[in-house]
Amino acid sequence: MMPADTGFHFAQPVWLLLLAVPLLVAIWQRLTVSKRNDLPVDRYADPELLPHLLREHHPGRGQRLRRLLRWSMIWSVLIIAMAEPRWDFTELRLFQPRHDLVVLLDISQSMNAADVAPTRLARARQEVQDLLDKAPAVRVGLIAFASVAQVVAPLTEDHGSITRLLPEVNTTLVSLPGSRLVTALARAEHLLRGRSEEASRQILIISDGDFDESGLPEAVRDLRAKGIYVHALGVGSDEASPVPGPKGGWQRDGNGEIARSALNRDLLRGLAAIGGGVFRTAEYDDDDISAILQRVRASATGAGVERNVPSVRVWEEYYQWPVLLAALLLLPAFRVARALGKGGVGRD
Repeated sequence: MMPADTGFHFAQPVWLLLLAVPLLVAIWQRLTVSKRNDLPVDRYADPELLPHLLREHHPGRGQRLRRLLRWSMIWSVLIIAMAEPRWDFTELRLFQPRHDLVVLLDISQSMNAADVAPTRLARARQEVQDLLDKAPAVRVGLIAFASVAQVVAPLTEDHGSITRLLPEVNTTLVSLPGSRLVTALARAEHLLRGRSEEASRQILIISDGDFDESGLPEAVRDLRAKGIYVHALGVGSDEASPVPGPKGGWQRDGNGEIARSALNRDLLRGLAAIGGGVFRTAEYDDDDISAILQRVRASATGAGVERNVPSVRVWEEYYQWPVLLAALLLLPAFRVARALGKGGVGRD
């Protein structure tokens, strides 16, 4: 029930039908009392003696009326509380993110290189955290990829859930060697599929660019044709660094030499250019993430999204006042009985 004005009304008025119950009880009580008065035993004893003879107590008419009135009032105010009385409201605009961003985090073995302190992967995780901290109006998803791609978190507005998962994202999640970005891009497209065309859809690759696969430009070009932007954040240095092995020591290449990896700027910059996004290298300040987020926010198609954001009325609820009144009316029912030694009981 959503009236146009701010006047008093009930959210659940159907409960008010139960206000007729006290009237039905009064009619029933009247009929049963009349029948009791017609019992043959009334012909053989005075009314004042009947309670002693029958060992039962029938309250007088005045007492019955007072009792019925009190319980009727309690019943009525509780029914009014159930009907949810309201007065005045606040108009709230529903939060509707205009941007969807899927982060592809490289967790291949080369991300354990320590040319960026403490490691490339640790630096990449910090970049993801910076992104979450600076983008409250962006719905974020996270995919960790190496030889396979794993969805760590689907698109969500709950950035705290991704923050809690980040420390567990490491190279041990994938046992097979290699780094397959094409597979990760396909998983990201699947997460973004079905989103509103008015909202921006983005992919951010955080990696050292140490890929050895074909078809990357074509995959990014296909995403861009579907309205998805691709950005890249490079992690690592230009100087090749040894790659730690998964079980200690150094990883070896096909010739038995220590495998080395350097930041592939050209590849990542080229992918970002094809995807209509921006390329930045990871820095210890947040200028890199700020530049990417600026492009993310600028890529929404704009005014139509804000115009169609729905709103909701939050009404001021006043059910607590009838409940408080009912509690006050119930207090006499909890009077302490008189001491049994005095032979009396509390009366209504």
